[in-house]
Amino acid sequence: MAKQKPAVVITDPHAIRALAHPARQRVIDELYNGRVLTATECAEIAGLTPSAMSYHLRALEKWGIIERAEETADGRERPWRARAASLRIDSQSGGAGRLAGQAIMRTAVDGVLEQFAEMAEDDPWDDVSSMTRSRLWLTHEEARRFGKELNDLVDRYKANRTQADHPAGARQVSSLIAVVPIGRAPEGG
Repeated sequence: MAKQKPAVVITDPHAIRALAHPARQRVIDELYNGRVLTATECAEIAGLTPSAMSYHLRALEKWGIIERAEETADGRERPWRARAASLRIDSQSGGAGRLAGQAIMRTAVDGVLEQFAEMAEDDPWDDVSSMTRSRLWLTHEEARRFGKELNDLVDRYKANRTQADHPAGARQVSSLIAVVPIGRAPEGG
């Protein structure tokens, strides 16, 4: 098996736009959580037909987000896997990159809101559900460092944990982190 990279970083606006499709995001979430899935299994997760899902999988492969895994024992259908341990979107600041970044963020936020709505009222883990929105006054360098530290924290908790390999009693927890400059940049910075 080929060794995976630590992260796939997507900067191309077209690739970012390709990620904005809700069905693709559902499948990417599963694959980047360590699962290896066939097109049929991906279709079930995304609520699509296997042929429609195959189209989406090939598009994700084209942008270097996922790749084919080794064939199954019966050889009928080759499964798919993540190309790396994690996926990071670095949208460009202007034009198509900004629009693509907004599209994927909108889809991601909608997905997190759905997860909040789907939680059972008597879920014993409800006490860890949270969403925080803050406004901070940071310099450009502080904002860059803040985003990196948040990503490093997520990576620390994610390290070596997959659906197949995680501590007993662990449960999937979804997180969404966004660092967005607002207003106009100060003069000279």
